[in-house]
Amino acid sequence: MVSVNPYLLFNGQAEAAINFYKSVFGGELSDFNKFKDMPDGNKLSAVEQELIMHASFPLNDGSILMVSDSLPSQNSTVTSGNNFQLSIACESEDEATDLFDALSDGGNIVMPLAKTFWGAYFGMLTDKFHVGWMVNYDYPKE
Repeated sequence: MVSVNPYLLFNGQAEAAINFYKSVFGGELSDFNKFKDMPDGNKLSAVEQELIMHASFPLNDGSILMVSDSLPSQNSTVTSGNNFQLSIACESEDEATDLFDALSDGGNIVMPLAKTFWGAYFGMLTDKFHVGWMVNYDYPKE
């Protein structure tokens, strides 16, 4: 069974936001990565390297709150109305592919499904109703 979690997007305030939400809801961060941590992250400007690529923490109900900063160099400015996406956690590559294909029908693929450097099968899309989705399957850790 898939789970759907909120993914909040920011213009340079993701670290402050995740710390604020953590203080409100409690809990510990389960992920915290800056853009400098990704392959070729050193090719970004010094400012962009320090922005949050991905941070998350589990909430008491079992859902996960996730945040990321947009990259100004990619002209991905976040505004009211496009400051969130829904992230689907899948149980297999096949399930991820099926959901991705169904949701992208009539929509726009932002990032095709692919194996990632962080150990997941991941893709992003905007559906035909302009809702942003992230589809993710985490490979088992060895």
